[in-house]
Amino acid sequence: MSPRARSGTAAGAPDVIAPETAGTLAGLLRERARRSPEAPAYRHFDRGAGAWRTLTWADAAREAGRWQAALAREGLAPGERVALMCRNRPEWMLFDMAAQALGLVVVPLYAEDRSDSAAWIIEHSGARLLLVEEAAQWTRLAAVRERLRGLKRIVTLEPVAREDPRVRWIGRWLDGADGPFEPAALDPHALATIVYTSGTTGRPKGVMLSHHNILWNAAASLRAVPALPEDLFLSFLPLSHTFERTVGYYLPVMAGSCVAYARSIRELAEDLATVRPTVLVTVPRIFERVRRRLEEQLRARPALARHLFRAAAEVGWAHFQHAQHRRGWSPALAAWPALHLLVAARVLERLGGRLRAAICGGAPLPPELGHLFIGLGVPILQGYGLTEHSPVISVNRAEDNVPESVGEPLPGVEVRIGPHEELLVRSPSVMLGYWRDPEATRRAIDRDGWLHTGDQARIERGHVFITGRLKDVIVLATGEKVPPADMEMAILEDALFEQVMVVGEQRPYLVAVCVLDPDGWRRLAAGLGLDPDDPASLADPRAERAVVERIGRCLHAFPGYAEVRRAVLTLEPWTVEDGLLTPTLKPRRQRIEARHAEAIAACYAGH
Repeated sequence: MSPRARSGTAAGAPDVIAPETAGTLAGLLRERARRSPEAPAYRHFDRGAGAWRTLTWADAAREAGRWQAALAREGLAPGERVALMCRNRPEWMLFDMAAQALGLVVVPLYAEDRSDSAAWIIEHSGARLLLVEEAAQWTRLAAVRERLRGLKRIVTLEPVAREDPRVRWIGRWLDGADGPFEPAALDPHALATIVYTSGTTGRPKGVMLSHHNILWNAAASLRAVPALPEDLFLSFLPLSHTFERTVGYYLPVMAGSCVAYARSIRELAEDLATVRPTVLVTVPRIFERVRRRLEEQLRARPALARHLFRAAAEVGWAHFQHAQHRRGWSPALAAWPALHLLVAARVLERLGGRLRAAICGGAPLPPELGHLFIGLGVPILQGYGLTEHSPVISVNRAEDNVPESVGEPLPGVEVRIGPHEELLVRSPSVMLGYWRDPEATRRAIDRDGWLHTGDQARIERGHVFITGRLKDVIVLATGEKVPPADMEMAILEDALFEQVMVVGEQRPYLVAVCVLDPDGWRRLAAGLGLDPDDPASLADPRAERAVVERIGRCLHAFPGYAEVRRAVLTLEPWTVEDGLLTPTLKPRRQRIEARHAEAIAACYAGH
């Protein structure tokens, strides 16, 4: 008998736990373990054994009971804050569920965050207990130990040198802890978590979300894009980010779907092939990486292979448009079955070959990128959300997918366009407010309960189109205003550019800071008679002129004043680990500008 049969759920039938039934986030796990005890819940890779392991829902609840008992021994009162600094793995879920069961408030930290940033969040939130994953994290935090005096206990998943009496290895901390998983009877509208927004500028704000905020959002998301007990999610975006946490963690518990934790981003391609997920929660950057690998491989293939790839993408896009009832049939569509077999199926196989939904958010999906992968049969559904909305606001539906848009609002979410074309949102998912910042809360949520997103938008035929950011505008010294994000998206269509950031606030013209693709740089340098291995070649005027010329071609559709006149070239990528990208891979503009300040200043010398 299959696990699904033992759980009492017919194959293919939804088994969604209503927010009212769960009551709280911990109530989700209790109810799921009751309904589907023997069904697979989580898969993770055991590096010691070199094999994937599976936990059932009963296993998860039983282990969460141990963690709940260990946490209870710490004597923390409901409402006190506990923090965790951990990659996606079962222990993240166990700590979170155990804390929620006791009425504690969970403060997630990005696993690779810098010590000063993590210390600030721990201080600001008033966290009393911290879970860290590995010795390297504790070593980083030890440098700011004086700022962690508010912590009563520090639990580590790996043994570390015990220079601090508060530190306990998880084995010792859990020793003797036993008991059932018993979530306390809590007010669903009570504070459940404080999520610090990974802002691109300044200190992050602590977004306060209740149990009901998140449960309502997950339930509304399931009404828009259903998930089934047979679905398998692959979790690789940081659980410290609300997008992954709601859609890739709580939503699968609500639906009874299994979640497999990817080993790392570096091993993601292999994990996709091994795990073979049916659902991905992803960001555009992942598809950009796949596209670049495909382009690199195609350059080494015969001209016929390159022609077939382009034909598959173009005919596949036409096939998608026809299936969406946006264009009629044409003879070219007759070639789709063969092109799918020869080209598209091989691309889909790289993603596991079973994908039925790729929920894409966190950053805008460039239209050309969406067209390419949807044309190749990847079921991308672009959505949109904010941490302040728990987070999902809108998403495309499979039967009405307009990839250039961020879809229709979730059922029960109200949207309207306010002054300056700002998108305003109202629903039960709107946050309680910002932690210890009532003034910022008043600015974000007006007296009628509308959340001011800060994003500009238009609404056409029920679909939301994000058109800009109120504050994300460069004002040149001439007074002209340019949208850097749109320009950067256009520049990144050229495979020469891995990453790019346009600067020029109150300057006479624009400068592009460019991280170049190594292979593309070698070809460009060779064509200019430059040594690609000599760092000085990146500063050669010939290289800069060639790059600026290519940028100009990318920006042909922009106004004349939106012209990039100078460029800073580098081969060193911006990463989350060095603090230049947010956990969802958005550029931290101020930090990147500071990193390249000298080179940028040289571009404006004499002006």
